[in-house]
Amino acid sequence: MHLLTTSRDALLGPLHAVAGIVEKRHTLPILSNVLIEKQGEHLTLLATDIEIQVRTTTAGNLGGEDATLTVGARKLQDILRALPDGAEVTLNLDDKRLTVKAGRSRFALQTLPAADYPRINPPEGEGVRFTVSQKAFKRQLAQVAYAMAQQDIRYYLNGLLLIAAGDELRMVATDGHRLAYAASPLEAEVPRTEVILPRKTVLELARQLADADDALEVVLAGNQAVFRFGPIELISKLIDGKFPDYERVIPHNHPKMITFERAPLLAALQRVAILTNEKFRGVRLVLDDGRLKVVSANSEQEEAQEELEVDYAGDALDIGFNVTYLLDVLNNVQGDAIEWRFNDGNSSALLTLPGDERFKYVVMPMRI
Repeated sequence: MHLLTTSRDALLGPLHAVAGIVEKRHTLPILSNVLIEKQGEHLTLLATDIEIQVRTTTAGNLGGEDATLTVGARKLQDILRALPDGAEVTLNLDDKRLTVKAGRSRFALQTLPAADYPRINPPEGEGVRFTVSQKAFKRQLAQVAYAMAQQDIRYYLNGLLLIAAGDELRMVATDGHRLAYAASPLEAEVPRTEVILPRKTVLELARQLADADDALEVVLAGNQAVFRFGPIELISKLIDGKFPDYERVIPHNHPKMITFERAPLLAALQRVAILTNEKFRGVRLVLDDGRLKVVSANSEQEEAQEELEVDYAGDALDIGFNVTYLLDVLNNVQGDAIEWRFNDGNSSALLTLPGDERFKYVVMPMRI
């Protein structure tokens, strides 16, 4: 049965949009597959890992008969990638086998019944709904996502706290050693809602959202979040848990403040990081009149030292940090300058952007 004929790129683009969440190894074999639904001139592709579901629909002059099937997502993607640019691709379905033809190339793939494919139904009820630009949401994600935990037994830290409150959208992430907070305005007032998005959902949104002013619709209802942008709909289950009280973590009265140029500080830390201990990644920041020394050493008795001129005339300070936590924030915030507030060698440091109360980064010190 002839299913459709289209260009390689017209098939590869939508497949790339959904296949990112497909796990390489899964207990359910069908979850390695993508659901393909052909109805008239509309082609819908859908993938899920039971926690997240991504669907995209395209329209074009496809020809062929209507059908619904599932086929290995990675295999189909690899085949299409390996075909020449601009190749015309024909899909035929015959007795549970999908044949992919392009020029003199021919591939026969096994399919599994579409009826067995698990789907996440969109949430019922209105919930909280708002629209922002993809660019703004993506930028806000970038400001905090790196601070999420990875595989922490405190499962609620393996995600990102999303708060819609009044005319403001806040995002918070922490792994217990550092915390990132970013806020942005909403065009319409919404009732206060707090949800924890899973780490995989956050990374998928960061990958897929366009760096443009195109609209992103967000719906928070029940235990689900729905994101609709362009032809894509992403439905995610939420993490059920109590996120730490981030407002208590952010210090408000640190007396020592220095403003750094972001690029020179980043470069100095990158160089000093080369000789840190591989396990602990510690660097010492030694602050004195008019200068900051950044020092590292490792178990082989190797040392690195950088010195930066700073506008500072307060008490001397010697404080240690995990250099990865400092590099993460400097790599992910935008702007030429960054403000650094200290109290003493045993207290957390607060990094902010000059004149911008919408971004805060708290990092705990470490003993070195």
